[in-house]
Amino acid sequence: MPQYRRAKGSMFFFTVVLADRSGTLLVDHVDRLRQIYRTIQKRRPFETVAICVLPDHLHAIWALPEDDPDFSSRWNLIKGGFSRGLETGACSASKLRKREKGIWQRRYWEHAIRDDADLERHVDYIHFNPVKHGLVTRVRDWSLSSFHRYVGQGTLPADWGGDMRDIVGQFGG
Repeated sequence: MPQYRRAKGSMFFFTVVLADRSGTLLVDHVDRLRQIYRTIQKRRPFETVAICVLPDHLHAIWALPEDDPDFSSRWNLIKGGFSRGLETGACSASKLRKREKGIWQRRYWEHAIRDDADLERHVDYIHFNPVKHGLVTRVRDWSLSSFHRYVGQGTLPADWGGDMRDIVGQFGG
């Protein structure tokens, strides 16, 4: 079992999803997402413990400062900054009133990390997610993940998660 380094502050797991689950907007514009993310992280500091960007959603674990646990404002700034300047289709009257472009789902999922075991489960979930969604057969083959940072730090081996092609072959697939 890997020993993940527990960050100081309040720690939360997030799932943030695009309104159009069939699109690839996040990976198509990943440089834009990175730039906005870094800008907000500098303005309203937080530590990214783990992250994975997929075509239509992302998962992240943040450690927030003890004196500023407001993750909602941070996500609002990230989502708004990413959306600004992107072309979208027609929006409903409700979205227009709320100054939304319809790129993101209005809400997101958050979960307070309770302990080290909970942290480990969620980091593993984040890193394995591209395999779960059939985007790659090995965790290491998805570049938009903090998995590679964990390998570089020696926290996880490069072959962590195995190779799904091996498993399929064992069952006659």
